[in-house]
Amino acid sequence: MRYTIQGEQLPVVVCELEANEEMFTQSGGMSWMSENVSMSTNMEGGLLKGLGRAFSGESMFMAIYRAEGGPGMIAYSSSFPGSILPFELAAGQSIICQKRSFLAAQRSVTLETHFQKKLGAGLMGGEGFILQRITGPGLVFVEIDGSVIEYSLAQGRRMKVDTGHMAIMDPSVSLDVTTVKGFKNILFGGEGLFLTTLTGPGRIWLQTMPVENVAKSIIPYIPNKS
Repeated sequence: MRYTIQGEQLPVVVCELEANEEMFTQSGGMSWMSENVSMSTNMEGGLLKGLGRAFSGESMFMAIYRAEGGPGMIAYSSSFPGSILPFELAAGQSIICQKRSFLAAQRSVTLETHFQKKLGAGLMGGEGFILQRITGPGLVFVEIDGSVIEYSLAQGRRMKVDTGHMAIMDPSVSLDVTTVKGFKNILFGGEGLFLTTLTGPGRIWLQTMPVENVAKSIIPYIPNKS
């Protein structure tokens, strides 16, 4: 499969499928496609996996697209101003992503729920107790809010991240929370009480514009009836 990622603030990935090649996305994820691409919808992986996807921010039902009778074309647009990242995953290779980040993938890729091992990290860290695990083999496309910055953490090296900025990490990276130190920092620093701590080894991908932060910035300007 060949693909191109086009656009800037609201990108789209355009995929050129070989004959009989298949991709899947959540319901409503397709933007446009050639006339010979067929669509079918099912609860990929059964009821339990469908419920798991719902908990991780995706739809229970997945849409399967197949190029019939020759090569085909299909496009998937980003749902928020940001970036689309491609990952070519080997067999058994995984990435851990924030909720809502999965865009589309080849049919050989597996999408499932990933639970935080540390309950406190999920409840207080801002990244959520439930994340997404995407496993190869195959090509997958992931959405990022804003621009993306990648770091490679050595063994034991830590990165403290404000709520919502962690987008993707290798499974080898551990996620925990730390408390902001200093009474005045907590009250007036604007960062909240907790920070997410990512510990290597492994790669992390951070996003510059979490949708939650954008929503907080807009709320004061929304007129209310009172």
